[in-house]
Amino acid sequence: MSDTIQLVPNKWVSEELLIALTGLTKHAIKSAREKSWLEGREYKHYSGDLQPKDNSPILYNRFEVDNWVEKQRPAIPRQKSA
Repeated sequence: MSDTIQLVPNKWVSEELLIALTGLTKHAIKSAREKSWLEGREYKHYSGDLQPKDNSPILYNRFEVDNWVEKQRPAIPRQKSA
């Protein structure tokens, strides 16, 4: 008999896990972080001494990122060339 272990992601996840969970690309995450997301809500820097710098590693709030995705408006149709 084999035991099954199920892992559930934490609220705050690494970029690699965020990519796996959401399907967002590395580029999309960076763009959203620079243009839309707020530090402390969708992402936060962290460090072992509790004094993170702007170049410290980043964790992402997967629930807030999901909310951000849900708020996306429908895509604007492109002009079709003849």
